[in-house]
Amino acid sequence: MEDPFATIGFALKMAQQALRTHLDSALQQIGLTMPQYAVLNCLKIEPGASNAALARRSFVTPQTMQGIVVALERAGFILRAPHPNHGRVRTTELTARGREVVAAASVIVVGAEARLREASAPLDPQTVAATLRRLAEALR
Repeated sequence: MEDPFATIGFALKMAQQALRTHLDSALQQIGLTMPQYAVLNCLKIEPGASNAALARRSFVTPQTMQGIVVALERAGFILRAPHPNHGRVRTTELTARGREVVAAASVIVVGAEARLREASAPLDPQTVAATLRRLAEALR
């Protein structure tokens, strides 16, 4: 039997856990968690995204997303308002403070990405990313 610690799955989990631990520690210094950053960054790219879309893009459940959105609203990073055409739907957008914190967080995330790219040398980072996406798709 193959050594379970020498498998692709174990290596992927180690890399994911290392990235998450690194980013959580660094983002904590500016008052964010990784899922909160993911939400803010998504809203920067797609203002007004629904909670369901935010949950999918942040890899959390809709129930967890509700808690994240409430915390971000309390912190003054986002503003939620009734949708102009759909009574039960609320739009979510970044506030000025939210744009500032996501910019600071993006510097941290870009730094981590640079370290990953450096560590993947001499492989092409685009090839590494494409391979990882294929691995993820193989299990969907």
